[in-house]
Formats: sequence, C-alpha cells, structure tokens
Amino acid sequence: MQPIEKCRACEGKKLKLFFDFGIQPLANSLLKNPNEFEKSYPLSLSWCEDCNLVQLNHTADPKELFSEYVWVTGTSSTAKMYSQVFCSEVLKRSEANENRYILEVASNDGTFLQPFLNKGFNVLGIDPAQNIVRIANASGMPTICGFFGRGLAREIIDKHGYPQIVIARNVLPHVANLHDFIEGLSLCMDDDSVLALEIHYAKVILEELHYDSIYHEHLCYFSLKSVEKLLNAFSLFVYDIAESPISGGSIVLYAKKVKVREEETVQRYRDIENVGMTNELSSWQSFANRAFQHRQQLLNIIDEEVKSHRHIVGYGASARSSTLLNFCGIDTGQISVIADQSHLKHKRFTPGTCIPIEAPDDVMNSKPDTVFIMAWNFLEEIALILKNDYRFKGRLIIPFPHPPKIMTIEEVLDGYYKR
Repeated sequence: MQPIEKCRACEGKKLKLFFDFGIQPLANSLLKNPNEFEKSYPLSLSWCEDCNLVQLNHTADPKELFSEYVWVTGTSSTAKMYSQVFCSEVLKRSEANENRYILEVASNDGTFLQPFLNKGFNVLGIDPAQNIVRIANASGMPTICGFFGRGLAREIIDKHGYPQIVIARNVLPHVANLHDFIEGLSLCMDDDSVLALEIHYAKVILEELHYDSIYHEHLCYFSLKSVEKLLNAFSLFVYDIAESPISGGSIVLYAKKVKVREEETVQRYRDIENVGMTNELSSWQSFANRAFQHRQQLLNIIDEEVKSHRHIVGYGASARSSTLLNFCGIDTGQISVIADQSHLKHKRFTPGTCIPIEAPDDVMNSKPDTVFIMAWNFLEEIALILKNDYRFKGRLIIPFPHPPKIMTIEEVLDGYYKR
C-alpha cells in the first residue's frame, strides 16, 4: 500500500492529517475461515489546504479491491426503487433519443441501467469486477469488464461513438488516479452529452458523523467545492444538482463540456458549504473528536445489552460495517452472527473481527433479542424485512446518523412514513 505525497485532485503538497483509524483490514475482504491470514493497512485521513479535499493517506491496489466484488446492487430493494427515480431525473436533464446510447461506468449488475433499457434506450455498462460482469451479461445487460480511464474511454468511443448520457454513480471516491478517470469521462462526451456524477456528499458525512463510510475503497470524500475544481480542470462544468438517498446521503451532479446556464441549486450548495464550514480543517478535526465520543456511546449501549443477557445479532455485513466493527473493537464477544441478503457473503467471516455471516433466515431463526443494524443506510428496508418476514418484536441498535440509539421497528417505520 502506497502513501501519497500530494493531493489526489490538485496535486498540492499541503496535506494536514486529522484522523487516524490505525491499522485496518480491507473492508470487503471477507474471510473464508476465521483462522485465515489477512492483511491490514494504515487507514487515516488528511485535508488538502489548497483544494480542501478530504482523502486517505494511503492507496490500496485497485485490482485487489475490485477485481472480485461482493456488493451486488440488485440485492437492495431501496436501490432498485431509486433506480427508477434516477432514470427519470436524468432524462429530464437531457435530450436523450434512442439513436444514441447510455453509458454507465462502474455499472455493477446493471440495476441502474435497467430502467433506461426498459424505455428502449441502448445501454452499455463498464465494471472491473469479473464476477459481477458475468452476472450482468448473463442477465442480458451488455457490460465490459475493465478499469475505466482515458485508454478504455478511447476504445469505447472508437467502437460505439459518443453516448448521450454518461453515468458514474458511487465510483469517483473509489478511483486511485482521479485525473485519468475524469479525463476518460470528458473524452466520452461531446457538447450534447450529459454527465450524471453521484457522490457520497462530504457535508452529510461531516454533519451526520458517517465515519463508518471511511475505508480503503473510499479514497476521497468530496464536497461540491473540491469536486468542482477537479471537474473544471477537464472542462466539465456542473449546471444542476439533485439529492440521492444512496449511502445515507449523496448528491448527483449534472455536468456538460460546455458552460450552460446554472440552476439556482448549484449556487445554493456553494453558499451552504460556506456557511456550514464544510471545507474547513477545523470542522474535520471536530469530526474526528466526535467519532471517538460516538464510539464510547455505542459501546455503552452494546455493553448494556450484553449485561442484560440479550442475544445480539447484526444485519448487513456492509463494507462500512467493517470500519465500525474494527474501530470500536466489536467482535463475537458481543455479536454472534450477522445476517446479509447477498449469497456471495454467506459462510464468510467479517474482516478483522471474524463474525460469521449467514442468510437472514438462518440468523433470525436463532430468535435474537436485539438486532444491530449495521447497514443503517438501508434502515427502513431492513426494518420492513424484520417486521414482515420474521415478525421481529425486539430491539434495534441504530448506530448512525448522529448518536447511536435503541429503537423499535414501530418507531423506525413511524418516523419513515411521517416524512
């Protein structure tokens, strides 16, 4: 794993370390057995004085992270429902016609391309995970296996021409070579093309204390200010912004290669970041301090459950839960097993903490008293599964956002339906 010597975006050398998680395993490197040797690497954050980008100080090998992958988008009903909304929002902001195709970078199993395909558009996906690409192609979703950048972009344009729409969802923070990737996006676009770029929003991470989103796959944590500077360097200009529920709070940036009239939303986001000090080092230093306080609060809750002899299981062996478990030192002494809907994770063990992962039916048949919602960004979806499929009436530990808490399913769903 290589330490960085300059900012990943602007190449400035004024990097300020503000949060050190210590040594952690790769978040998605699930173990086949609890005695398996596993590698661990430094995990820490710095802030760039020149462009204000928050970023990891070390870079893992992308091939080790992404050539085989365990997250399948289609396993989430939340993602499937949002894919329909996303499709409508993208089409509203473009003049797409069926004569030109739609390209998605890091398309996973093609869940977010499917609504476009259903509307009669030609689509093409790109993803580096060989196992996921096989799943996509087997389902009829045309997908290329490869790491996207300027080289692959040129090949695509030579073979398929310019797409009408380029989609890059939840991928930019994973990219080791930002300049190669953004240049690739720019090369794929002509003056009529629209880029829809979705990122887990740094302002939300900061304010709602999403420190569990920090792991080796996520190299950067973008605000509008830091990502705009990067996009502008490759003649990409943001003209509109929309919110997304993915990752617990994301934004979708719409950009073109020519400057067009900005929607008022764009300046509003800039102003909100300024007022909220989203891009200030002091805010991120406070974030680190609050994370340590949160850890103690969560451990206090779990200790009380254990002392009360309540049987605790987890739900959602997500990548973000790996950071949470390892940072807090939670293992089989507190949580016996974790349920997950992805069959690719079953009979595996969590990295660093060696908690077994099983199918939800098997886990819930053990009649737990308390369910620790680790994939809390899918809280309502999981609450409905627990209520409808398992008639669960016990307690839920909700770690985020903000302070951790104990809730019932009724309290969760009451809050959800009153939104």
